[in-house]
Amino acid sequence: MPFVVVSGLSGSGKSTALRTLEDAGFFITDNLPPELWGAMHDLVSARGLPCVAISTDARTRDFLGALEASYVRLSRRREDLRVLFLEANTDVLLKRYNFTRREHPLGDNLMLDFARERELLAPLRAIADTVIDTTHLSARDLSAKVLRLFRLENDFHLRLMSFGFKHAPPRDADLVLDVRSLPNPYYDPVLRPRTGLDPAVARYAFGDPEAEAFYAELRDFVRVAAERARAAGRHGYTVAVGCTGGQHRSVAVAARLAQDLKDLNVDIMDHRDMQAGEDA
Repeated sequence: MPFVVVSGLSGSGKSTALRTLEDAGFFITDNLPPELWGAMHDLVSARGLPCVAISTDARTRDFLGALEASYVRLSRRREDLRVLFLEANTDVLLKRYNFTRREHPLGDNLMLDFARERELLAPLRAIADTVIDTTHLSARDLSAKVLRLFRLENDFHLRLMSFGFKHAPPRDADLVLDVRSLPNPYYDPVLRPRTGLDPAVARYAFGDPEAEAFYAELRDFVRVAAERARAAGRHGYTVAVGCTGGQHRSVAVAARLAQDLKDLNVDIMDHRDMQAGEDA
């Protein structure tokens, strides 16, 4: 993965670009002077962090004199060094500032600040591998463009887990499903000590047409929810499936979802309470 320097005009979308990269798994450092680029490279390399993005812009204006030398040194060490520069026309920048009521980092008159900033950051724009004009881009459009630029658009994972309601639902799930209406293998003495990973337990849980219809609706809903999360720029979506004890029905449903939705890159399969006790 590349070592990315994000720069650009204030109000052009740098924060959106950095959040997008952070959500994609990049280690992010904001407002880093060029003279520290090499030190950051050494630090993340020592920690084994492959995905790194830093930002340098008008806030580091007192240190931009070292830009060219810092860029040359780092480019010799990182063949995958990429510089992304964001800009927009002055009218749009003015509207964005009026909307957020933030103060420009150069802190004078906005129209003068924009002109001075363009001049100040011209050397960064000159070394940029990619320049994106965000004048007509929404935050979502920019995020999608950044994902495509660094080939991260397919980096989405559906995380599945099972649990038992009597052990409390997980707090970090995006979607919690209740499958306690399915037939309960707990009431079959032969199946009671087994888990939902046992084919006989699964056949029992899905053993009637109503159970199959319920599962089909559940599966389709999970697909729609996950695909909408991906379309919104999310890189992961966690679905927790619960029954009473987390031993039979929730395990069987989560395992079946993992097979039926494998095109969504099922990332984690955690049966949280499978060994915690029997279903009921």
